[in-house]
Amino acid sequence: MTPRISKTAWLGPLLAVGMIYGQQEKASVLADEPSTPEAIKQFNDDKVAELSKQIAGKEDQPAEAVFKNIKILTGVPAGNLLKIMQMGYSRSLGTSCAHCHIPGQWEKDDKKPKQIARDMSRMAHIIIFDLLRNIDGIKDRDPLVNCTTCHRGQLSIRKLFANIRCSVQIGCEP
Repeated sequence: MTPRISKTAWLGPLLAVGMIYGQQEKASVLADEPSTPEAIKQFNDDKVAELSKQIAGKEDQPAEAVFKNIKILTGVPAGNLLKIMQMGYSRSLGTSCAHCHIPGQWEKDDKKPKQIARDMSRMAHIIIFDLLRNIDGIKDRDPLVNCTTCHRGQLSIRKLFANIRCSVQIGCEP
């Protein structure tokens, strides 16, 4: 008889790979990126306003018909793509648009964090659709895992996981 590995057996190693991959991205801020929460919000708001003007009248078209080089959010209306980028990625990671993109040249793949975000988005999809939805006994049949699940507004998740490890120890100070 061939040994069977449950679908959930891959969850731990997959999360570990995601954590390692995510930690490759240093929390350093480049000179052209805003660094304070207020500056990040203002920068992102300005860029989204500029892009919203550029796509006026096309907001309901699929993102890939309006923007170039859309790989993971195909089928999403172009207007919603801007909201997803601002709320789902920038805010969840505590970064500006310039962390993954070259402003004004949004389609370019010159920055490594852009590919990391794409790969981690695929990881979240695998966790939701291939793992969580196949665990018997989970009441929520529509589980959600996204950037915020781990990052909580921080680019580096090291501190978050250090606090989790610390919280299970008596007398530990994070």
